[in-house]
Amino acid sequence: MTEDLRPAGAPTLEDVARAAGVSRATVSRVVNGVRNVDPVIQESVRRAVAATGYAPNRAARSLVTRRTDAIALVVSGAGDDPDPAREDRPAPDPAPGNDGDTDGAGGEDGSGSFTARVFADPFFGRVVTGVVSHLRPRGMYPVLMFAETSRAREEVLAYLRQGSADGALVVSTHAEDPLPALITEAGLPAVLYARPARPTRISYVDLAHRDGARLAAEHLLARGCRRVATITGPLDVPAGQERLAGFRDTMADGGHPYIPVAEGRFTQESGEAAMARLLAEHPDLDAVFAANDLMAVGACHVLREHGRRVPEDVAVIGFDDSSAALSCRPPLTTVRQPVEEMAARMARLLLERLAGSDRAVTSVIFEPSLVVRGSA
Repeated sequence: MTEDLRPAGAPTLEDVARAAGVSRATVSRVVNGVRNVDPVIQESVRRAVAATGYAPNRAARSLVTRRTDAIALVVSGAGDDPDPAREDRPAPDPAPGNDGDTDGAGGEDGSGSFTARVFADPFFGRVVTGVVSHLRPRGMYPVLMFAETSRAREEVLAYLRQGSADGALVVSTHAEDPLPALITEAGLPAVLYARPARPTRISYVDLAHRDGARLAAEHLLARGCRRVATITGPLDVPAGQERLAGFRDTMADGGHPYIPVAEGRFTQESGEAAMARLLAEHPDLDAVFAANDLMAVGACHVLREHGRRVPEDVAVIGFDDSSAALSCRPPLTTVRQPVEEMAARMARLLLERLAGSDRAVTSVIFEPSLVVRGSA
């Protein structure tokens, strides 16, 4: 391994080799993860590395392994312009199941607004936490990238094609996002958070959204709620569709075939607007299931403004078990989505593909659980 870039006085491979009683070549093979080294020798080298304080030169190591030890964590949107048929929906939408916020100043291309929403959104923080928890112990780190416009998507593709990162973990925020298909067509290793809205040969992790909505419906039925409504997420994304379908089906099984619906956008503001519409049309409702926690928080605000007590007059259930659920008053009963565990599994799937142990396209579906608190 080339040592030219190592600071003067820093431990070298030769120092480790002397401490371990092996050759320099053996130390290099262990440090670079070559598999055909005796486990006893590997352990001896690792002890010597710890004793000498040796740190591999990452630039030199990448020449040997052809790996950067960097993973692109890409937050991707739909395109350059909002859908002209949906003027009420600024682009891009928050990610399915997230805790999105619509605040933030936008630049001329909207990128400022996009990145402001990402950094203000607890969902993305949970994704980063999960990804880092899996990568860091393995000496790898995420490089955060945004792909909210066609130009930004081309930059991400070029970055990956040039080998600046070993692969990509993609969080897509819009049903019309072309990036997953573009990455697949380019033959680049990647894993997606949430099932793609369009059929694409890409591995992904997701939640059993219907089962989560079923848990919410069963809880409301068990409480004796009879005039139940729901605030959905965007119905052009799989998570929004699945949560609505699971809730409706379970309520129908319980003898309630008609459930009033108001569509939201996974933001607190959209939850407030949806709750106001539902109250105006169905003033006697006694329960609401919101497809994420921020919309549930918005629903609680509107209910209080209209003199409705939660849960005495109207029970409220959210989805995600995010920080918003705990800050709500009363704390939200919610369906837990284990975002950190899902993100860590996403990283694991990518590393397995990079190691060559599993190149098949696969999916991992996590099971939700109901967390009962004060709102229902």
